[in-house]
Order: sequence, then C-alpha cells, then structure tokens
Amino acid sequence: MGAAAFAASVIGLSSCDAIYDDLEPCPEGVALRFVFDYNMEFANAFPSQVDCLTLLVYDAAGNYITTRTETTEVLADEDWRMVIDLPAGETYHFVAYGGLECQKSTFSFVNAPAAGSTLQQLQVSMNADCIGANPGKELHPLFFGALDMAVPEGALDYTAGTVYMMRDTNTLRILLQNVDGTPCNPDDFTFSITDDNTLLSYDNSVIETTGTTYSPYVTGQAGAGVTEGDNEALLAFAEFSTSRLIEGSGARLNIRSNITGVNVLSIPLVNYLLLLRSQQFASMGDQEFLDREHRWNVILFLDNGRWIDTRIVINDWIVRINHADL
Repeated sequence: MGAAAFAASVIGLSSCDAIYDDLEPCPEGVALRFVFDYNMEFANAFPSQVDCLTLLVYDAAGNYITTRTETTEVLADEDWRMVIDLPAGETYHFVAYGGLECQKSTFSFVNAPAAGSTLQQLQVSMNADCIGANPGKELHPLFFGALDMAVPEGALDYTAGTVYMMRDTNTLRILLQNVDGTPCNPDDFTFSITDDNTLLSYDNSVIETTGTTYSPYVTGQAGAGVTEGDNEALLAFAEFSTSRLIEGSGARLNIRSNITGVNVLSIPLVNYLLLLRSQQFASMGDQEFLDREHRWNVILFLDNGRWIDTRIVINDWIVRINHADL
C-alpha cells in the first residue's frame, strides 16, 4: 500500500479504534432520552413537568446493577440525555421514576434498591403521612417509565434509547351546585374518596393493601356567574390528589351531608370518569384513558339536598347517565 493510501485509511478510522495501544477505547453504554407524551395532548411534557429523575438499571435476569439520579435544571432541556457507561454485549432493563428525589416527594421506595436486590422486589409506596391523611395532601407528581434495550458490541458511541413515561398521580376537583341557584356551602358536606392504590409494583401495577380514604386537601366555595334573579350561583368544591386510577377498581366518591348525617351520594368513581371516555375517546381503551388524563373536574347537581343522578359534568362534558351501563 502506498503512503498516501495508508494515510487515508488511518484518517477514515474513528479515534477510538484500536490501531495503537495507547488510544482510548470506544464508549460503551447508553444515552437515554426521557419523554412524557402519554397524555391527552399527545405532546412531550417531560421538560415542563418532571423536576427530578431516578433511573434504576437491572440486567436481563432482573438483578440490580446501579442507580442514577438527576435533580438539576438539565431536565428542562429537550436535548439533555442521561449517559451511563455499561458493558457492551448485554441487554438491560431500565426503570425510571419522576418525582421520587424531589424535596416535596410524596412517594418513596419501600426498600431502596441495592446490591443483591431484584427487579421483582421493587415497590414504590405513597408516604405514610399521606395515607389516610385528614385534611388530605396534595401529592407531588409521580411518573413511571421502563425500557429494555441491548448495548451492542462494536458500537462507536453510546447507544441511544428513549424511556417513555406516564403519570401516576391525579387531581380531582369535585363541585356541588344547587339547581335552584341557592348557594352551596362546603361546610355542609364531608367529601372523601376510598381506593386501594397507594402501593405500586415494579411494572407500575397496583398492589392490593388495606386501602385508604382520601380527604380533600382544600375545600371552598366558587362563583359561577349570575343566574335568574341576579343571584350569583355559588358552588361548593373539594379538591383531591390520588394515586393511579385503575379500571375495575373499587374506588368510590362519597359525599355526606353534615346536616342530615346521610350520604348525598356514593358512586363508583372510575365508572363515572369513564363515561367521558365513551363519548369523546371511544377508540381509546379504558386504562389508557385513565392514565393519559390526570386532571378531572366533576360537577354534581343537588335538588333539595339530593343528588340529581341523571346528569353529571366531567371536564366540561355533560354526561347523561344510563344506570344500566354502570
């Protein structure tokens, strides 16, 4: 080979190729992007909604390898990637949580992953001071994502991958309105949600416990404008934070009258929220709809202290109720 040809062949090689013993080896590992577009906007909201990140790395057999965390402003940068050195020729399982490492976190590991632990042992629980709290707590947003990917041998750079996230926490704003326009006083009612969703498994499924009762973290009165007779309609409201809502669960919304001591209503919460999905998002599966939507506004109408159970407004959609469907 001539001198010019040999020089050209050397220039064409990557600087990490082992031509000389003193050159650095090619980087081995992953460069991970994190995306949260599993929402009703179908747009990536990770940079604006996730303020701390925990990534767990397991091998193909589910054995724990390492943990990486990020809590700085780089999370707001669309171009940011988490780079991790890992041996090539292996397949890895990554589990990501948004919201665990933040100062205001309301969820934590049941047992912190460590050497010798496995993927199947991974559990995340709502903090004890949030479970059954009265008044309730406004939960810090919790996100979950997972990815399986291999790091191939012979790659000249870190292997790119994307971890797609979903949101586990929900906000529900429940409003009561008197149909005759008279003010509705929040002090006249006790609001609660009962569910069993405070413990999450390694795959983000809910693990059954003894259940919990959510109390609102705020209650009050809100105006809805002028009605007949120039009287402003005043609604009572209660706002809740809950963990992941699951199709077919026993979650119930309960409202009791503090005046009469009897229930104004006790309804299967998830069934009623899914009434909205059946109208606007008929092609979307029930659980997907519950996971994509995380802000719920529900208006219930009262007549002489009794719930009018033929109509409900969910996220500005008026739902005519057919009890045969529930």
